[in-house]
Amino acid sequence: MSEFEFKNKGYGKYWVKLLHRDRNGSTHSIKEYEVSTLITLDSDKDYLQGDNSDIVATDSQKNTVYLLAKKHGVGNPEQFAMLVAKHFIQTYSWVNRAEVKVEALNWKRVRGDHVHAFIAEPTFTRWAKAIIDGKHAEPKITAGLNGLRLLKTTKSGFVNFIQDGYRSLPDQVDRIFSTIVEANWTYNTINGLLFCKSFNKIIDIIIDNFAGPNTTGKNSSSVQQTMYETQVQALQTIPQMNEIFMAMPNKHYFNVDLSKFPNSVGGCNDNEDVFLPIDKPAGYIEATLGRKQLTAKL
Repeated sequence: MSEFEFKNKGYGKYWVKLLHRDRNGSTHSIKEYEVSTLITLDSDKDYLQGDNSDIVATDSQKNTVYLLAKKHGVGNPEQFAMLVAKHFIQTYSWVNRAEVKVEALNWKRVRGDHVHAFIAEPTFTRWAKAIIDGKHAEPKITAGLNGLRLLKTTKSGFVNFIQDGYRSLPDQVDRIFSTIVEANWTYNTINGLLFCKSFNKIIDIIIDNFAGPNTTGKNSSSVQQTMYETQVQALQTIPQMNEIFMAMPNKHYFNVDLSKFPNSVGGCNDNEDVFLPIDKPAGYIEATLGRKQLTAKL
């Protein structure tokens, strides 16, 4: 008997690129996904004895992605992730866990209504992950987005923070606020859930809490405050959501010091128009907000 045991294990095929085209006469629609699969077998003989007799080759997993897309279509990322995960669980009796992640590239039609020409939208990446952990388990769905870059030029401040001798940043009553949002959330149930509607609603909630109304905007005292208000609204709006993680790195834009230059060439002591974008280092804020677990009274 070995003194060691596996805490977790799995293998699969990552980053399987897929473009699916739907044709309705001369009008075409496309979805481009990147799919990653990871399955776990109910034995360790492939590791311990080098016995590959239960191995579903990673090449076979790649081909499965394409064949399922051809046979069933791809739907939205959540639906396709569940389709592929269920295939592995239901097809191979010795597979006891399947994890499938689907990332979507955003395409929109050029000029709004072109029948077969598209332009990529690099605003963010949408993704979803389905995990089925056991033969009779319900799928656990996590969805999210990366790379949603936002910026507002005013109505953001950061004041009254610790002065400890290490601080050099002054209070900023009004500053540029820019971030690249990463977010993901889990659902406690998929009953009554419309994945695309929920995803789009979360995008709206993120943008609404960041930007505020079109004519007035919205004040933010810190990235933390904006993040928290966003998470609260998301949980209140989507009852199937169990928790939501967000990361909002603060992409800094600092006023360029123009005081050394004469007014004749644009120099000034109070430049509020020209800024230096700073990529790194950057402030980084993250949090996971979830529903409280109610404890039954004895």
